[in-house]
Parts: sequence; structure tokens; C-alpha cells
Amino acid sequence: MRRAGLGDGAPAGNYGYTSSGYSVYEEENERLTESLRTKVSAIKSLSIEIGTEVKNQNKMLSEMDNDFDSTGGLLGATMGRLRMLSRGSQTKLLCYMMLFALFVFFVIYWIIKLR
Repeated sequence: MRRAGLGDGAPAGNYGYTSSGYSVYEEENERLTESLRTKVSAIKSLSIEIGTEVKNQNKMLSEMDNDFDSTGGLLGATMGRLRMLSRGSQTKLLCYMMLFALFVFFVIYWIIKLR
């Protein structure tokens, strides 16, 4: 059984393919392989960057959770003190505290309005 390109006159390195058709497909295959390799490396670097960003965001969220927990404890203690003040006969002190809070609110409003 004889094929085209096989036999005594065929070059040793082309494995029975004609040199023109095989090299075109080989070059195209190499070009596509290199293109795929660059795309895979780009996706790999992008996924590594996304992983790093996710780790940083999780760390920041954990810190914010701790801050909110400590702030909630502080607000709870403050509200407990306010309840204790409201139960007592210290209405004058409570009135001063409410006026002070109103004053602070207007000062902050005034500062924001000036900007």
C-alpha cells in the first residue's frame, strides 16, 4: 500500500505528510496554542487578583463587624444610663441633656450647611 509522500523519496522528518500542507496546519496550531496560552495566563492573573481583593474585603468586613459590635455595646450602655435618668426625679438634668443634644444637632447642621 503506497501513499502520496511515502516511500523511498519521502523526507525523513515529515512523517509521511507533504511538506506544504503539514507546515501550514502546524504553524496555525502553534499560533492558536500560543494565543490560548496568553489568554489562560491573563485569566490566571486576573483570578489571583480577584482572590486577593476578596481576602482584603473579607478582612475589612470583619473589622467593621467588630467595630459595630463595640459601638452597639457603647450605645446600649448609654441608653441604660438614659433610662436610669428618666426613672429618677432628675428631670432638670434630663432637660439639660436634651437641650445639649439639640444644640449639637444645630451646630452640625450649620457646619454642613456652610460647605
